[in-house]
Amino acid sequence: MTLQQALSLALLGGLLALFVWDRLRFDVVALIALLTAVAVGIVPAQHAFSGFGNPLLPLIASALIVSSAIGKSGAMEEVVAALRPLLQHRGTQVGILTASVAALSALVKNIGALAIFLPVAMQVARRGKRRIGEFLMPMSFGSLVGGMMTLIGTSPNLIASSVRAELTGEPYRMFDFLPVGAGITLLGVGFLSVGWRLLPIRDEGQAGGEGPFRIEDYISEAMLPENSPLVGKTVAELEKLSDGSVTVTAIIREGKRRYTPAGYWPLFAGDVLVLESDPQEMQSLIQAAHLELVGQGELEQAKKEDGDAVVVEAVVMAESRMIGASSSALQLRDRYGVNLIALSRGGRRNMARLGRMTFHEGDVVALHGSAARMHDALARLGCLPLAERNLQLGRPRKLVVTLLVLLGSVALAATELVPPALAFAGGAVVLVAMGILSLREAYDAIDWPILVMLGALIPIGDAMRSTGTTALIAGWLSGAADTLPIWATLGLLLVITMLLTPLIHHAAAVLVMGPVAAAIARQLGVSIDSFLMAVAVGASCDFLSPIGHQCNTLVMGPGGYRFGDYWHLGLPLSLLVVSCGVPLILIAWPLH
Repeated sequence: MTLQQALSLALLGGLLALFVWDRLRFDVVALIALLTAVAVGIVPAQHAFSGFGNPLLPLIASALIVSSAIGKSGAMEEVVAALRPLLQHRGTQVGILTASVAALSALVKNIGALAIFLPVAMQVARRGKRRIGEFLMPMSFGSLVGGMMTLIGTSPNLIASSVRAELTGEPYRMFDFLPVGAGITLLGVGFLSVGWRLLPIRDEGQAGGEGPFRIEDYISEAMLPENSPLVGKTVAELEKLSDGSVTVTAIIREGKRRYTPAGYWPLFAGDVLVLESDPQEMQSLIQAAHLELVGQGELEQAKKEDGDAVVVEAVVMAESRMIGASSSALQLRDRYGVNLIALSRGGRRNMARLGRMTFHEGDVVALHGSAARMHDALARLGCLPLAERNLQLGRPRKLVVTLLVLLGSVALAATELVPPALAFAGGAVVLVAMGILSLREAYDAIDWPILVMLGALIPIGDAMRSTGTTALIAGWLSGAADTLPIWATLGLLLVITMLLTPLIHHAAAVLVMGPVAAAIARQLGVSIDSFLMAVAVGASCDFLSPIGHQCNTLVMGPGGYRFGDYWHLGLPLSLLVVSCGVPLILIAWPLH
């Protein structure tokens, strides 16, 4: 072992340790590793930022922009409307929703596909009096397997293509992943359609979609004016007016003092009532009791100023700038042109005023504002509008154009008339030039931390290959697998990548294991494609924890899952992926 190889192994060990430690964000860890590699001489200083010139980065950025346009085009409202009749049958509900998310994930970022169908699942669960936990984990896992079907479906496929291009001079094409990805997706969706029964059933209230995350139940604030017929009445009488569907969780009076009322408490003019209910029931009560939503004056003024106004429900996503801040601190009306009128949060009661409640990932907010400005406001805030609630955001005429741009980009990339990065970059430019996406929306659609991490790790991967470190690791692994047939070695590589992915980011897992896989293949004298495919599949299949992938994290709260619940469904699905993935890889990508 040379000094360069020893330093490379030490750097790799430190990189993995920082990823597992999880105290620093993954892009910061990657930059620290890059600077360390330059400092110890593994990466030449003049090549330190060569990774940012890799075609992989503009391809990922452009694909995310096109994906964002599809999510905002109104296409999903049409899909949901078409699927609604199929969702009436209890036996097919989980399968239809999981298959829909998987299919969409082939062309749209998987967390976006999952979030789009999240409210659909909520509605189906509520109407069918089913536990929402029966739907969400299968849908999350479906989004992961569905992304394996195309080059742009998931980051591991893009990175595996980049590794192949560097090793052989030729990247994978758009649908090279389809034979393996489609087979795994079909089997995976079929299993998930019935396998949801393996999930633990608890009694803490997930039935009927009324569990830890009830999209129908919002917290809102309304003021009791002097002309209300309920002045002088009791809290119980107010709740009775709504047949018990609206709960008064608190009363704010005497300025800012907050009380948790009993049913016999009298109501006084000027009281601010904190209400929890379904939006429709709440609206009925507000009209019957002549209540005034807090901020009603601003809403009326906004309607006069902006013309057509809409109320939009949206999910606060992981990258949202709202997280950790309140609506008052964000100055939503002044800076973004929207008002917060209600908030729904995973069954957790909060004693703060609505304007002072800090937002969490996964919160559902009801925002009021101009229809023309709402898209830009949601993009700037990092919120994803919900598709099931018949919320039209004013852009239906651009649906056809957006789909044509997507199909054109896919066709150009698939036929290799132009490189994939150029095809999707052109599509992104067309979408912005035609006004389908604003510049802010386009930039906000890009996952910048991922691009920074990839740009920083690519030179390190190149250095590990040039110093012979990957060949050294491959020699150790192939030596350990000397007694195994090649197909078993392939399966072992898939399993190692699958186990590594929850510890580090799935993109980083491919950057680490991709060159190692290629080196093993060369030492065994077989094609590198089957081994690269095994790494791509393994990095796409994080089914064992809620922390390895954003999709699994997103459904943990809404589904009421615990950390250990993921093993119940994820372990058999992982075994299924390994058992069917290896034969599919060997059939689609022969060893010789």
